[in-house]
Amino acid sequence: MQTLLINEPPLQVLPSLAKKLNSVDKAIILQQMHYWLMKSTNVKEGHRWIYNSATKWHEQFPWLSEKTIQRYLKDLEKKKILITGNYNKAKFDRTKWYRIDYDALDNLGSALGLTVPTIGTDNPNGMGLGVPTNTNRLPETTTETNNNTSDKSDNIQYKQIIDYLNEKAGKHFRNVESNKKLIRARWHEGYRLDDFKKVIDNKVLDANDANSFFTAKYLQPSTLFGNKFDQYLNQQIKPKAEKGTQSYGGVEF
Repeated sequence: MQTLLINEPPLQVLPSLAKKLNSVDKAIILQQMHYWLMKSTNVKEGHRWIYNSATKWHEQFPWLSEKTIQRYLKDLEKKKILITGNYNKAKFDRTKWYRIDYDALDNLGSALGLTVPTIGTDNPNGMGLGVPTNTNRLPETTTETNNNTSDKSDNIQYKQIIDYLNEKAGKHFRNVESNKKLIRARWHEGYRLDDFKKVIDNKVLDANDANSFFTAKYLQPSTLFGNKFDQYLNQQIKPKAEKGTQSYGGVEF
């Protein structure tokens, strides 16, 4: 059987991304990182992160040396497309964590939606090329096409989200690019319509609470759908007691 033709899951990438980055290899690396970010359960400060050792990255991109991969990642970091962090439990562990700044990626140009999942070789938790650690790893090899995490703008429910905000908050926001950009950034991080609705519901209740610092003037896309989105999503807010009720020991009567 011919071994140099496609008999194994291929790595795929959009030509437009390769053109913008002026490198097919960098585009493939970024696409693969996006694939693993969509599967990551490592959520820190409202963002999904991945990490991996240089050796493990090299297993995914065997035609590149480890030093070349490190250099490409540093270049993507300098372009502010990749954001790095350190969430390792051990202070001596300097392994980098990575996430993609999808707003910066959008600014590279249109038609850059990273929609085609690439192969998932072993263990990308996405560490930034430091010393391997013993943290839990992501699921093993997969070649399935995940339509549920498609980043195509046509699949993002902009209108439903804006309409729901207007209905619940009594606002009149429009489905304009400045609002869509915020929604798109959160959508790329894996959040969906129900998540947006919950954030809106939570903050509408919060704005109605006389003891809250959050007021109705903050019920706008720039606040709700920004970097605190995950915090708002997981915020526990009790519905305000109806007039005429009293509360004693946590029991309303």
